[in-house]
Parts: sequence; structure tokens; C-alpha cells
Amino acid sequence: MGTVSSAILPVGILTEMIAGVTDILGDDLDRITVERAVLGLFFTGVKLSAGPDGIETAGSCATPREAIAGDVCCPISAEAVPFPGRLKGRPAAELMQDALSEDGLRRALGIATLNALAEVCWRRRPHPGVDLLTGADAFEASEINADQRVVIVGAFGPLLKRLKRRGQAFLVLEQNPAMLRPEEMPFYRPAEMAPEIVPEADVLLITGATLLNDTLEDLLAWARPEARVTVVGPTVGMLPDPFLARGVDVLGSVHITDPDAFLDLIAEGGAAPHFLGKSAEKIVLARKCDARQAQVA
Repeated sequence: MGTVSSAILPVGILTEMIAGVTDILGDDLDRITVERAVLGLFFTGVKLSAGPDGIETAGSCATPREAIAGDVCCPISAEAVPFPGRLKGRPAAELMQDALSEDGLRRALGIATLNALAEVCWRRRPHPGVDLLTGADAFEASEINADQRVVIVGAFGPLLKRLKRRGQAFLVLEQNPAMLRPEEMPFYRPAEMAPEIVPEADVLLITGATLLNDTLEDLLAWARPEARVTVVGPTVGMLPDPFLARGVDVLGSVHITDPDAFLDLIAEGGAAPHFLGKSAEKIVLARKCDARQAQVA
């Protein structure tokens, strides 16, 4: 999945998520370790030991395939990949710091760890300005009206299909046009046009994979304050504060209900259609209406 490219920027959202985990979990964080980690073809997953609530959790992140040099099946290129088996027993507090790494694969493992910890944090301290909707759909929660200008960042296939089915006008910003079908090309705009296209959006839908290449900060800064902003995908975690502070209204992610089955599946190259409804379920974190009104004001 391509995303908008830019120079390396301060990773404010991830930095703030790490700070939030550290604050909420306190000394309990030191007792949580990595049980298992998988670098799958499409997704990376990390399962943690039982936290302070005695429940094992897992987190996910898109796998940045462009970060693997050469053929992923080649033993030479595999030498550059961190071997997840060696991560067992590593402190989660340590691995989550890799969310700030410049190495794409290490960052994916770090974000997956951070997302697993974020779920523990949500159980301990749910955000009062956000509704957690289990089994909900981020697209529906975005409440798109027919007359609104919609901009999508990243060729997120399921969203494109639903917009086309509704006859909704939209534009899609994508780094790699090969990710779009021929009938979608009229909606395509090069990623470099983001600074001029994003401010036109009434509804902005952004793939969570933008966390991997430090482009999310700019995208959110370009959005108009009154625009409705959704960030969606298994890379998105359950610590909403940094997103809310930057104008995000809806976070669409997944709750991993069966960590081992989920990791087995992504290890075999599984993707969302394979794990949703089986080892994971959709969730939505939606800003409450009164909090939205205060944000716009």
C-alpha cells in the first residue's frame, strides 16, 4: 500500500503514544514481555505476556515490504530482517521504542508492540471523549454525505469500492498508481499534490500505514479544522489522545481476539479478509459529538 512520501519528520504521534503507555501502565509496564512476534508478508504482529489484568494481548502493524531489500524469499536479503524468534522474553517497554526507528521493519515491530500495549491502557483508562464501538465500521462512522468532497490517502481498496458503489465523488492520493485499478485512475492524484488536495476535503480518509513513513503529521496539519478526519487500518492503536489533538474524529482498527491464531495466519501471508471475523474484529474509536464541537470551536 503506497503512502505519501516525505522527508523524515518528528514522529510526534508515536512519541506521544509511548509517553502515554509509560504514564498509564507505570511500574506494571516493566513486567510485560514479548511472547511471540511475526513479520508477515502483509502484516506484522506481536503478542505480549499477560498484563496487569491477566489478559494476553496482541497488536498489529502493516509490514513495509519496501523496507526489505531485494526478493523477500532470498536468504541474502533475509539477513537484514530482525528475526522475531529472538524477541521472545524481550521487555515490551524496550521493543515499543523501535516504533521510532528509521528501519522500516523494526518500526513495524515497535508499532505492533505499542498497539498491543495501547489495548492494555484502554482497559485501564478508557478515554472519556471517545466512544469505543466494537464490530463497527470506520467508513460508516465517518458519516459521509453525498455532497461532500472526499479525499483518500492511500489506495485502500475496500474504501474505494464502497465509494464507487455509492457513486460518491472522491480523489485518492497515492504514491504508486499501479495500486489502483484502471477504472479508478480518473480519481487518482499524485501523492506530491497532497498539500493542495488535502485542504479541499470535507471528509479525509487516511490509511494508518502513514504512521510508518512519518507522513501522517503533515496530512493532519493540512486538513481544515472543520473537515471530518478518519485514520483507518490495523496499524492504528487504541491510544486516541495524539490523534484527537491533531483533529482526527474516527480511528478504525482491529481488536485481536485470538492472538496465536492471528499470528499463525499473518505468518502464512494472511490479510484482513482472512482474519476479520475469525481471529480479529473491527473496532472504531469515535470522538464524541460534544468533544468534536469543542475541537472545531
